[in-house]
Amino acid sequence: MAGADEASAAVDGAGATSAAADGPPGPLAGVGSVRAKIGLLVAGSILAAVVVLEAGRGAGVPAWLTLPVTLAVALVVTQWMARGMTVPLREMTRAADRMAAGDYRSVVRSAGRDEVARLAEAFTRMGADLDRADTTRRQLLETVSHELRTPLAAQRALLENLVDGVVQPDDAALQNALAQAERLSDLVADLLDLSRLESGGAVPLKLTPTTVADLVGSAVAEAQVGARPVVHRTAVTPADLQVQVDPARLSQVVGNLLDNAARHSPAGGTVTVRASGPGAVGWSAVPDGSAVPDGSAVPDGSAVPDGSAVPDASDGPADAVAAGHWRLEVLDEGPGIPPGRTEAVFTRYGRGDDEGGGTGLGLAIARWICELHGGSVSAHPRPDGRPGACLRVDLPVQPVVAVPRRDVPAGGREAADPSAVPVRSTGSSASSVSSASSAQAVSTPGASPVGPAGPAVTDAHAVDALFGTAWPGERVRSAPAQLVGAVAVGALAALVLPEHDLGLGLLLVLLSGGALVLWSSVRRGTAWTVLSAGLSVALGSLVVLRAAEWLPVLVLLVVGVLVTTALTGAERLLPVLLGPPAWVLSAVRGLPLLQRTLATTRGHRLLWPVVRTVVLSATALVVFGGLFASGDAVFGAWVDRLLPDVDLALADTLVMRAFLWFFVAGVVLAATYLALNPPPVERANAPAPRRVTRPWEWAVPVGVVVAVLLGFLVAQASAMWGGHDFVRRSTGLTYAEYVHQGFAQLTVATALTLLTIALAVRVAPRSTPADRLLLRLLLGTLSLLTLVVVASALFRMSVYQQAYGYTVTRVLVDLFELWLGLLVVMVMVAGIRLSGRWVPRAALVSGAAMLLVLGLADPEARVAEANIGRYEQTGRLDLAYLATLGPDATPVVADRLPADLAACVLANQRSGSVSETGTGTEGVWGWNLGRARAASAVAAADPVDLAPEEASSCPVVLGEEGP
Repeated sequence: MAGADEASAAVDGAGATSAAADGPPGPLAGVGSVRAKIGLLVAGSILAAVVVLEAGRGAGVPAWLTLPVTLAVALVVTQWMARGMTVPLREMTRAADRMAAGDYRSVVRSAGRDEVARLAEAFTRMGADLDRADTTRRQLLETVSHELRTPLAAQRALLENLVDGVVQPDDAALQNALAQAERLSDLVADLLDLSRLESGGAVPLKLTPTTVADLVGSAVAEAQVGARPVVHRTAVTPADLQVQVDPARLSQVVGNLLDNAARHSPAGGTVTVRASGPGAVGWSAVPDGSAVPDGSAVPDGSAVPDGSAVPDASDGPADAVAAGHWRLEVLDEGPGIPPGRTEAVFTRYGRGDDEGGGTGLGLAIARWICELHGGSVSAHPRPDGRPGACLRVDLPVQPVVAVPRRDVPAGGREAADPSAVPVRSTGSSASSVSSASSAQAVSTPGASPVGPAGPAVTDAHAVDALFGTAWPGERVRSAPAQLVGAVAVGALAALVLPEHDLGLGLLLVLLSGGALVLWSSVRRGTAWTVLSAGLSVALGSLVVLRAAEWLPVLVLLVVGVLVTTALTGAERLLPVLLGPPAWVLSAVRGLPLLQRTLATTRGHRLLWPVVRTVVLSATALVVFGGLFASGDAVFGAWVDRLLPDVDLALADTLVMRAFLWFFVAGVVLAATYLALNPPPVERANAPAPRRVTRPWEWAVPVGVVVAVLLGFLVAQASAMWGGHDFVRRSTGLTYAEYVHQGFAQLTVATALTLLTIALAVRVAPRSTPADRLLLRLLLGTLSLLTLVVVASALFRMSVYQQAYGYTVTRVLVDLFELWLGLLVVMVMVAGIRLSGRWVPRAALVSGAAMLLVLGLADPEARVAEANIGRYEQTGRLDLAYLATLGPDATPVVADRLPADLAACVLANQRSGSVSETGTGTEGVWGWNLGRARAASAVAAADPVDLAPEEASSCPVVLGEEGP
């Protein structure tokens, strides 16, 4: 079981390394139950949400700001507490996928003690067992092919010699062929024993007294049958050396050593085999020219038949054989074994050089057999300093059977290394290479950066599984610049926005956040992005130019759509509509990147120690200083003198500023993630339309709509030609009441007509020229009639405003109807071209341009001017409505109205007295051109200053009251 223990240790080590790479375990790692963890997780997130919600309510933070911050804090707490809970499950999923591809060496990390952690440990053990079984199976096949090759080659050579007549079929030749067949049979049995050994079973040895000279001579004879072009020389001392071995297995060792020596020796070279008994001094060399007969056993110093002598121990350096052991050495004349490779040659696939060929399994099996006998085999340079190698086998004369190391058959001493994964022939090697490449891409900080944020990454996360291929993982490792920038923009917003009206501070926040997002965008160089950025800056400037409170809302909505369209590269309608939700979902999709970015700061040697020190010191100072200051009057007096004066207004808004900081930083951070990793929204498609096969199936419904529009236009013409009397006789309404009654319906009808056109385009067939002509004619007619409806709606609104006055809402509705009419024109152009991919972006640009023109036109001032002009002509004026207009209308009111009426309007303005706005108490961050002009106009006009009770007695409406 030693091998199993080593494998387990390797697995544990790999798991520990991986876990360390993931950072410290989560706060619930010590809880031993999944149900308890889930309960604590829910309780912790609810507690955090309640604390934040109550803090916001107590500080007067508006609900639109408190709710998203509360949800975000609850998500952050949940992520922090759940850290590490699902890591084993995700890794088991990936490990199962790798196992399906043939890689069983996956390690599932688990830092906890719950049921999931125990399952992960069991999964890892199962993978290790499957890997050992698979390795045994493959190595058995490799060993079979290797071990059967030598005897089969020898038998084939003998048979070819018999067929060619080179060797006569005498008893010696047939006996040699029989010996080869017997060896094949024995090898099959040996390979089965090897398989049993690697599976944990024992392999028996058949130990018998064996003469070493006979064993060596038989092995040399078989090697010569293989017809390798080398000369074999042998020497045994003493000549009658007998040892206790398993002759079949030891013959396999000698055969593998001879085969290895012949393969590495040059043609005509000499392979020398020497054996020496216990206590003998090993021979250092056999000098050139010694004629030792092939297969003969030569005693120490005795003469050989050719008259030459083999030198004794005195002729060279000695290496004595240990007592109770005997030694076998095989020397070749090859290039030798490079330094540092003497152990590797005995591992599976291990080789000393690249010139000898072979599979690298023979010496591994030789070591295994030697260890079965309680001995060893090792590699050395030739002791005479000549090129070549000396493979030395040391065995006990009376072996005590020992179980060899499990890692040797599985790859020698290198098999204990978990990284030494054998190459598979089933295609999993590609998977292994891919995994290694991915791991390198994750851990190499020098990888090519994508965009301004950093190198590519392929880390897996639970959020990745949530979004899947709909929103692939980000291509950056971390984004510290984006994180720091978002926090800085949030801090700027917390500093300049509270206690200030919307103005220069809001523009500064918008510009700084937009610059960070634009710099982070992977599409920042495209023409559409540049155009969107220009429109966004122009629209953002309206918050400084105009004081109307509704205008920034519309500006932020339109800028948001422009930003998301630019960041995602959306062109079609559905991708454009998916852009704003993608910004919201970026807060979730970006969590893996945020976690990695924060993790990169863990190794900072100074940052977090300084932060912890400052936080702990400040906490200790506040707690202990407060206790001692409240408990001792003298100490409290010293503290009062040491503490600086604190702006109470700033202190009272700290909670509001904290909420605003968190909210703005989160919004900007989500936008930067959308810029770094925009989702492939252009791949999103609505369900494929089922086009009708018969044209009348779509033409008849569209024709009905056309007929209704024609009937409406006839009614409009009748009312216009009949005049007021016709309308009153037909409906009992005044003309003004008549035109006001249907304006909202006409606006809805215009939008529904556009929807009808879109549906008809999806279902109408276009395969033939007749189909396309019919589509153009019907939809073109419908579009022209819709333009007439738009014109009618605008005319109705104009008549109504002349009768009952102008309001900002009516101006906005006019603008919206005009924009719908422009969309109808775009649809007509697209119908002519039968291509409308450009329409969504054109519609967005036209809408943004209209809003920009509206803001520059100063709508509240124009509405006030139109109403005052109407008052000058008719004597009718809604003073209560004028009082609801903002500071943009103040210069017109102060200049055009009589002083008493102007005083009533200014006293009842909904935004408070004009004297409380402008550049006075608001400071530079609340500066706004509209409020500044209002303050100047009031100061120049010097209106009557009414008391609150006098202002309440002012008239509400002058003249006839309209609806």
